[in-house]
Amino acid sequence: MSRIKGMREMRPEQTIGYGSKEAVVQNLRDAGCSLDTIRCFMGYFDKGDWKDQLSLLEEHRESILRRVHEEEKQIDCLDYLVYQIKNRKKQAR
Repeated sequence: MSRIKGMREMRPEQTIGYGSKEAVVQNLRDAGCSLDTIRCFMGYFDKGDWKDQLSLLEEHRESILRRVHEEEKQIDCLDYLVYQIKNRKKQAR
């Protein structure tokens, strides 16, 4: 795993529940966080600022959820068109 520039080693008390700093970074990457978001999160991590960590994660989650809802609407539009086409095909028989 590559290290993010400026990432310090974790103190033993910081590893509880995380495993390693690299594991945290990988989890953030897997969650689709940008490099800027990861750097910001890890800055809060180094300061022990869990409130700002949670706030940042909640913002990212809300952003993902907005995109999911937008894509659900697109799926609904496609489903409606498919329904219309199939309904016309049945009526033409």
